Amino acid sequence: MRSFRPTDAANLAHHGTNRKVWQNLRDRFPHPFTEADGAEYIGRVLQNPDHTSFAIDVGGTAIGGIALHVGTDIERLGAELGYWIGEELWGRGITTAAIELVTAYGLDELRLVRIFAVPFSENVASCRALEKAGYVREGLLRRSAIKDGRVQDQYMYAVVRD
Repeated sequence: MRSFRPTDAANLAHHGTNRKVWQNLRDRFPHPFTEADGAEYIGRVLQNPDHTSFAIDVGGTAIGGIALHVGTDIERLGAELGYWIGEELWGRGITTAAIELVTAYGLDELRLVRIFAVPFSENVASCRALEKAGYVREGLLRRSAIKDGRVQDQYMYAVVRD
């Protein structure tokens, strides 16, 4: 996990334009994901002083991203976790390691009390990565999202600091 660099745009486009990646993300993540999309995203991230969005790096190459979306007002002590990596790197424990790192950062450095994620219920690999990183499934959000024309369930996973 590291800060994004302007030179990461091409690698993000390479990994992010995959339809299988897109199917597990929010609609604000465009498909296809172009180098221009990557450059625009990186530009926004680098202008944000909060430092809550990071590149997932393997061997000096950005292969995805992970971010904490910190709440506001009464939810300011919590954050939603979002992440993705390129399909060719799935199943290697990279996502779990990134989740562990950004979770520790959120709890220890940002002093958050709660970090949560809401993967689609059919995304078994994402659910497993969260569980391996210490997140607890708190419930099922029935018919809570629409993606690619399909209404889907999501699970609520969270980790909390006592």
